[in-house]
Amino acid sequence: MSAKPRLGVLLVALAAFTTGAAPAATAHPTPRIPHTTVLDGPRLQQTKIRLNSGDPQLRRAVRALTARADKWLNQGPWTVVDKPRPAPGGDVHDYLSQAPYWWPTKTPTTDNPWGCPYVQRDGERNPEVDSGTDRQDVEKTFDSTYDLSLAWYYTGDKRYAEKAGQVLRTWFLDPATRMNPNLNHAQFIPCKYDGRAIGIIDFSQSYTSVLDAIALLETGAPGWTAEDRTGMAKWNVDFRDWLRDSDFGKQEAAATNNHGTFYDMQLAALAHATGDKDLARRLVLDARAKRIAPQIAADGSQPQELTRTRSWHYSTFDLVAYTRLAAIGRHVGVDLWTYRGPDGQSLFKAVDYLLPAATGAAAWPHPELEFHRFAATDVVHAAADAGDRRAQRAVPLLEEPPGGDLWALRPAAEQLDSIAG
Repeated sequence: MSAKPRLGVLLVALAAFTTGAAPAATAHPTPRIPHTTVLDGPRLQQTKIRLNSGDPQLRRAVRALTARADKWLNQGPWTVVDKPRPAPGGDVHDYLSQAPYWWPTKTPTTDNPWGCPYVQRDGERNPEVDSGTDRQDVEKTFDSTYDLSLAWYYTGDKRYAEKAGQVLRTWFLDPATRMNPNLNHAQFIPCKYDGRAIGIIDFSQSYTSVLDAIALLETGAPGWTAEDRTGMAKWNVDFRDWLRDSDFGKQEAAATNNHGTFYDMQLAALAHATGDKDLARRLVLDARAKRIAPQIAADGSQPQELTRTRSWHYSTFDLVAYTRLAAIGRHVGVDLWTYRGPDGQSLFKAVDYLLPAATGAAAWPHPELEFHRFAATDVVHAAADAGDRRAQRAVPLLEEPPGGDLWALRPAAEQLDSIAG
């Protein structure tokens, strides 16, 4: 090389040094867009770019997220084969849960070990449902994979990705510990039913978190293999088909309250995640006349949810399903937020109905055994993002959920006051 080119190289290097330009090696690579189902993948990518640029608000949110994820690192993995007794069919790989609001009427004896018959006490959770079944473990599986995958996507810390992969493989894929892709024995009632269609809500209320966690891991997570990807894709196809074609699935599809909303949302999510975009689009389109028009009143109230002893919980709960369904609609070209029923029913009105109680401006005027104002936080965020001006004004007045408001990092509604469906 001649002296003149060498001098040019030195001058360029000196200019970079004196102007404070960062070396190319320290630049963050452009994050991949996750092909999420409820979460907005391009929005997540932009959020990560902002985080990499040092956005202080996002850094605070990430600290709250990683605090949640850190707690999962030394827990699990969980499996359906660990329960004390198998589901009524006898296969330990079948998921089992117990109806939460059904209680024994007699003291258990040798001849009557369950204390049958059972009677319903709406809104009062029987503590025995949390022991002896898979319900708590599946909730931990769903929550942990979501938190861990999000934490990995935003921080790049491989511990989170590796733990999420371990949890998913143990629950869904490993032959010795995997769950069969059905809910034939969900929310059984001892001495009465071996399983019930309404038990589908055990999964439909939060399984979309797993679908989005998988999409996050598939942007290049360490330890997440092609075999894992293929295995989860097959499990989801099998579960989608069971949900669509089984008698339980058809019964839940016919439900006219939050169970029906969550069923449609879950099936649409699975259809989208497994490549059946036509089914996903049809379910979102049908939700307008099938769900919103009959289930939401002209004033925005949800009459069937208001009959419950936990009316605030179930009003926010149903809107979690609706806002997720609207998010799925965005992926398949349907704007569910702009739909208006024959009497003016809409998702915006349903969220606006909650705003006085959500902001603390007024008491909730319906029965509620355990009111938590923060339960509405995510659905108000969702309406605000969709353009609801009343919701936008309400956002600064919302109560922060336990563990922090993570909307900026995962803009999809969660049920923030946990309760069995």
